[in-house]
Amino acid sequence: MRRAPCFVTPPLPRSAAALPPRFSPREFRDALGMFATGVTIVTACDADGAPIGMTANSFNSVSLTPPLVLWSLAHKATSLPVFSKARHYAINVLTVEQRALAERFATRGIDRWAGVAHRPGLHGAPLLDGAAAVFECFNRSQYLEGDHTIFVGEVERCSHQGGASPLLYHGGVFFTEHALGRLSAAAASPMGK
Repeated sequence: MRRAPCFVTPPLPRSAAALPPRFSPREFRDALGMFATGVTIVTACDADGAPIGMTANSFNSVSLTPPLVLWSLAHKATSLPVFSKARHYAINVLTVEQRALAERFATRGIDRWAGVAHRPGLHGAPLLDGAAAVFECFNRSQYLEGDHTIFVGEVERCSHQGGASPLLYHGGVFFTEHALGRLSAAAASPMGK
């Protein structure tokens, strides 16, 4: 089977900009929704020691050495000032049994913490009981891009529950996984690493 040749375009001058979008914000959001993600709740404490938390599916790994992860938060989020100033935060990866927590921490105008089982982490950020994995992070760097701030956290401590079923999000709907079998040894290394 012949492969189609790759066409190399000449390099653009450094001052060149991206073409303006030819799609609506809704079309962009719908296309992004086709990428299935896990669901997390990112937590921290404000200056008075009160817990804050929000649902996020923008979590991703960055580096193994040093151990770095990232997530992003909209500039319009009311919790942005707290997360921007917090020296530490925790990323709690949810299990399928924690769907109600995902919905609760995405809802505005309620006491998100009422009755939620949690404990303080290494530097006080709340760790949710029953999470599939927890990453306790030093707030290493922040990048303002578009309408979001990207947070890069240096993981100081992590833990996980082997065999936990993760809560997944795809196309605006929650899912759980169905195992298709293990990766071959060649494919088992983290993609892109």
